[in-house]
Amino acid sequence: MMEADYSAAYARLYREHWWWRVRETILVEKLRELLKGAPAARILDVGCGEGVFFEALEEFGCPEGIESDAAAVDRSGRWRSRIRVGELDVTFVPGHTFDLILMLDVLEHVPRPEQVLRRAVDLLTPTGRVLATVPAFDCLWTSHDDVNHHVKRYTSKEIRALMSRAGLRVDETHYLFQSLVVPKLLVRAKEALAPAGGGIPRIPSPAINRALQAWFRSEHAVAGWLPFGSSIMAVAQRA
Repeated sequence: MMEADYSAAYARLYREHWWWRVRETILVEKLRELLKGAPAARILDVGCGEGVFFEALEEFGCPEGIESDAAAVDRSGRWRSRIRVGELDVTFVPGHTFDLILMLDVLEHVPRPEQVLRRAVDLLTPTGRVLATVPAFDCLWTSHDDVNHHVKRYTSKEIRALMSRAGLRVDETHYLFQSLVVPKLLVRAKEALAPAGGGIPRIPSPAINRALQAWFRSEHAVAGWLPFGSSIMAVAQRA
């Protein structure tokens, strides 16, 4: 769960901030690869907020969501009827299974992520997949992680082991946002000398926002294979 101010600003950040715009581009490209030629998929977006990703997900099928923070769900929003407020545990009984379960920057908030993943396995079709993103490397921990109530940042090896323990077979992992590693290390060093309280990310000027989007999209296309980054994307299916 996020700080209340961050949660309130999240929808605008998602729509406009370069980081979320780039992440969505990467995810949509991956989903086109995973769901190519498949009929309309049943998709569950865990930690969906007010359904900010649903419009993009409609390209692939019928998105539904579950969100643990009631304050993050717009009661009069376009997608409200498709969102369940609650936890991904045995109390969530959707009545059908899913071809794809998304956990986009969710697992780092959860004290017992293995239990959440095990419930996801229960809800997958036999050929269904889990696609997760998480922040990478505890050495990149900054006040941003504190503001977001993160429990942990992961390495590729750690997220693979976690998913394996939960009954998943990991098909692939990729680090994302390679160029952010050095800036985040510098922020961490600065905060070690002068602790910061953190805050809501600011949306840069339009020109800078566009330039950063172009840079990180190009970086992913050219250097996405590199074994480091500030985030990880993992794809898995039933073991």
